[in-house]
Amino acid sequence: MPERGLPSPFAEDVLDLVAKIPRGRAMSYGDVAVTLGAGGPRQVGHTMSHFGSGVPWWRVVRADGTPAEAVAVEALKRLRSERTPLNAAGDRVDFTRARWAPTSGRR
Repeated sequence: MPERGLPSPFAEDVLDLVAKIPRGRAMSYGDVAVTLGAGGPRQVGHTMSHFGSGVPWWRVVRADGTPAEAVAVEALKRLRSERTPLNAAGDRVDFTRARWAPTSGRR
C-alpha cells in the first residue's frame, strides 16, 4: 500500500496520461480508465482531485462533457482559452470534436 499522501502506481499512470492530453482536446474520466485498462471513472476522479494540480486537470471532464462542479468555472475558462470545442451553450466539451485518444498503445 502506498504511503499516505503519495500517489499510487495507478494514480501515477493517470497523471502521466492526463499530462499528454493536447491543448484543445479532452477525455472523460471513463476514457482515462479505459485507456489505462484499470480503475474506473471514480478512481480517476479521486486521483485528479488529490494529485491533479500539476497536470492539465481541466482537460478531464465528465462523460457528458461537463467539468466537475467544484472547478467548472475555472475549467471552462481554460478550455475556452485553448479553443477546445464546446457545445453551443459553451458549458460542456463537444466530444464529437474534442475527444482525444492516444495513438500509441497502452496496457
